Amino acid sequence: MTVRREAFLNRVKERGEYETPQEAERAARVVLALLGAHLVGDVRAQLAARLPEEFALILLNPLQSAEPLPPERFVRATAAWIEGATERTAAWDIGAVLSTVADATGDDLLKQILLQLPAGYDLLFGRPQPT
Repeated sequence: MTVRREAFLNRVKERGEYETPQEAERAARVVLALLGAHLVGDVRAQLAARLPEEFALILLNPLQSAEPLPPERFVRATAAWIEGATERTAAWDIGAVLSTVADATGDDLLKQILLQLPAGYDLLFGRPQPT
């Protein structure tokens, strides 16, 4: 089931403790654009189907990445794309967005997503996996 735009942004705003919906939207756009570069095929399409349309389009038309970034580099890349961000604030932004994404996906799809990502992304989604 697709999450409505307002509900999605409200969750990101609440989790990120942003003052405005625009801050939440900025974080969501950057994080989803970077995430989309790491996902392929049916998994990316299934995730997109659960997101509001404008965020689905961002996920499906991602920023380019030559290789899957380990979580630490994903955080650095996010910081580079958000004006004025530090690695610490970017990690916060990522957590707010990806935990909201995890809620929208459900456990089965989240497991498939994590299989396509380098180790450690489970923590970015706020869903530590047993080792």
